[in-house]
Amino acid sequence: MMTSHVFAWGQNKSGQVGSGMNPNQSTPRKVNNSIGGKFIIGIACGQTSTIAVTNNGEVYGWGYNGNGQLGVGNTVNQLNPCRVMALSNTVIVKVVCGNSHTLALSDEGKLYAWGANTYGQLAMPTKSNVPQPEQILQQIGRIVDIAASHYSHISAAMAQNSRVYMWGQCRGQSVMEPTLTPFTSLHEAFAYYSLPSITYKPVMISWDHDTTVESSIKSAFDDQATSDLIIQVEEKDIYVHKAVLKIRCQHFRSMFQNHWEEDSKNVLEITQFTYPVYRAFLRYLYTDQVDLPPEQALELLDLANAYCEDSLKRMCEKLMRQGIDVENAAVLYYNAITFHAKELEEFCFRFALNHMTDVVQSKGFASLDETTIKNFITKAAKAGAFKT
Repeated sequence: MMTSHVFAWGQNKSGQVGSGMNPNQSTPRKVNNSIGGKFIIGIACGQTSTIAVTNNGEVYGWGYNGNGQLGVGNTVNQLNPCRVMALSNTVIVKVVCGNSHTLALSDEGKLYAWGANTYGQLAMPTKSNVPQPEQILQQIGRIVDIAASHYSHISAAMAQNSRVYMWGQCRGQSVMEPTLTPFTSLHEAFAYYSLPSITYKPVMISWDHDTTVESSIKSAFDDQATSDLIIQVEEKDIYVHKAVLKIRCQHFRSMFQNHWEEDSKNVLEITQFTYPVYRAFLRYLYTDQVDLPPEQALELLDLANAYCEDSLKRMCEKLMRQGIDVENAAVLYYNAITFHAKELEEFCFRFALNHMTDVVQSKGFASLDETTIKNFITKAAKAGAFKT
């Protein structure tokens, strides 16, 4: 069994160091008690509280709990890590803390919130504090990332479509409903809405509105006026530039050489991939972004594998991780093996372990070949999935 060690130190008047006592701790001290043998994958700190999440999705909290931010169902401070039992049937993959509230994201993209709610930071109908986790933002759909700051009472989440929502104390106003922002980055949203503004990198401010090389290349994608090559997929045209393709992709660099027939063509027909996927690939070459639903990322991963585009391959794997569910987990697992995507394979396997009953009863699992099923069951048994 994997284990890790958590160390804490500093001010400890509310027990946030997790030592079982409340004197301040001037040097790092191992946090034992209920998390001593656990493998911790994430830690978040509120103003005077601490939340940790383990590799199997358990959540523990300790420290100040006057607003219910530990999620244990009461408002009593905890000097030792205490498990959040309300989430015992949910696999949490990330936790973040505001000043006195907590957000937790599950492996199925569900968002839970608890703690202080004076400014609407829990996105609930009233401003009452909530001492244990409650699911929020169901109307937005699957959530792929979350953020909060211990210095403020603001919350943020990114949906599967890359839209970023903010709520709580935004620029001094109490926003109780998740509000769509114009940003596609949680960091940018915090830099704009939080008081004080928070950013993880220097913000560049320029009064020069002239176009940049980057913006010019992005806008050149599928531009018929400047294109010198048409790529046809499923009888649909995509207007591109040989120079850009050669600079960005080894596959095209090899293709557009003087001794190859393709170099003299003005129209290139592609038959191996669908139009939406190939267009997304070409757009990626111009923008470094993938604009494609997770369910189509598998075909794009196949393309990335064929064209030896490692960066695109990693982006596809991320898309699929964000879109995994009990119905497609087995198929994603199989394809991760097929495309030698080791990290994605392990991620899918762990997801299947955490939702074993639903996954093995899915149509996706039934569609697997006998060898894959046998290997999966063997691996799951070694991981202790069938112990009683």
